[in-house]
Amino acid sequence: MQAAPAAAGSNPYGLVPALQQGGVIAISVFTILVIMSLGTFYILFTKLMQQQKIISQGRKVRSSFWNSPNLREAAGKLDAKSAYRAIVDDALVAQDQHGKLTDPIDQHDWMANSLARSQGAIGARLGEGLAFLATVGSTAPFIGLFGTVVGIYRALIRIGASGQASIDAVAGPVGEALIMTALGLVVAVPAVLAYNWLIRRNKSIMEDLAAFTNDLHGYLMSAGAVKPQTGPSSGVRSTAQTRTGTAPTQPGSDPLRTGRTTGAQATPTTAK
Repeated sequence: MQAAPAAAGSNPYGLVPALQQGGVIAISVFTILVIMSLGTFYILFTKLMQQQKIISQGRKVRSSFWNSPNLREAAGKLDAKSAYRAIVDDALVAQDQHGKLTDPIDQHDWMANSLARSQGAIGARLGEGLAFLATVGSTAPFIGLFGTVVGIYRALIRIGASGQASIDAVAGPVGEALIMTALGLVVAVPAVLAYNWLIRRNKSIMEDLAAFTNDLHGYLMSAGAVKPQTGPSSGVRSTAQTRTGTAPTQPGSDPLRTGRTTGAQATPTTAK
């Protein structure tokens, strides 16, 4: 009755015996696959947190950013390290720098290029680490296959040495080969799934950032006269900036960095 547990505990065809029989090559392949797997899950969780933070920032922008009277106060509502805050700050800096150019270009083109550069920098940060996932997904099966080839090779050597293809002679090396194949697939499949999932989420985030950048560009180029709708029916991405002159201009909606309300616009309205 006690022999069965003992035999199960001393299984000669498990992972540890397979690595011991495989020697340095099997242990090296196993170590590389473990490092790949740990790196995959580390990148997956860190990128998910980064993406979720930007998604939360986007909700804050849609709920309160465009209700502010000027960009200075609107930017103050955003987190200091927010991706949306970085775009707004870069836009204000580009607006100030345009007047200092010795050979000025059209303000529309200058602002568009500056916003595109800022948006591209955010996209580059979102894409960090995804190349590792793609590499793991494409190479892990072949690394496991290398361990499989070595295991089959050792099985053939045992058959040649013993002169017969008995199950005792080839079970160990063949089991080692199958384990390496399985490990390669176990590491590769999560990496591919994580890569595709993160790419899809990055695409959605960049679409939201592009919409915000377009709204901000229209707001700056119209001196605050064109701004997206923020009502319940405006949706996730507003298109009010495409209908020039239809959006109401609120008092004090000055896109300047100073955040001051220009009295030149308020005086004629009072006179009427």
